[in-house]
Amino acid sequence: MNFHREKLVNVIQGDFVISEDSEAILTTVLGSCIAVCLYDKTRGIGGMNHFLLPFREGAGGENVRYGAYAMELLINGMLKEGADRARLEAKYFGGGNMIGSLQNIGCSNAEFARQFLSDEGIPCLAESTGGTQARRIRFWPTTGRVKQLLVAGSAAPTEPPKPIVAPEPILDDITLF
Repeated sequence: MNFHREKLVNVIQGDFVISEDSEAILTTVLGSCIAVCLYDKTRGIGGMNHFLLPFREGAGGENVRYGAYAMELLINGMLKEGADRARLEAKYFGGGNMIGSLQNIGCSNAEFARQFLSDEGIPCLAESTGGTQARRIRFWPTTGRVKQLLVAGSAAPTEPPKPIVAPEPILDDITLF
């Protein structure tokens, strides 16, 4: 029996990886984060990033955990390795609402990815965002193929907000003149 061993490359939060290895599979797990899979099929090269928040103003925003910086690094890294900007195609995933009581960070991340790709003129051929489940992504960077697995029962249970109850008035036997 002939077994083919996969070359899995894990892309962690706040990181990106570029590969032209036809046996490599870039993989990550996402909740409210976004992973953008970018590739040039003709050149046979692709990359994936994994960002936590859309952007941050100032020098602190120059960190891969922010989408604006992560996208610039991914695009420029691919161009440096020989990808042609006119042939770049994208797919992106994640942006789940993992904790219902917090602001919807996932939705903001997904909207950022959509707008950034549009502004850069990079066509997005597929996306899967939103919901309350985590996603396990596998990306074959040389072909652009992506496989997504939704992780069952991954969202944190949310409690309904507690009603605001006005305190009972304090009644005293004091008479004011």
